[in-house]
Amino acid sequence: MDSAAVNASHLRAFIERIEKLEEEKRAIADDIKDVYAEAKGTGFDAKILRKIVSMRRMDREKRREEEEILDLYLTALGMVD
Repeated sequence: MDSAAVNASHLRAFIERIEKLEEEKRAIADDIKDVYAEAKGTGFDAKILRKIVSMRRMDREKRREEEEILDLYLTALGMVD
């Protein structure tokens, strides 16, 4: 493909859409960071909140399987009573 075959306006439209979405993504990431900071300010552990958010995204069966493996590993290491 040479430069004559490239539709410049079509390419520019894609680039501008991507740039706009990247900007929105950064703004949303900042908003999420602010919410975690607010939660931390009220006494919640942000690291644990992140883990809970991650777990809630998982399918129930996948989460159960991960918890079982974690428990198995912790038991093998003598970290569970």
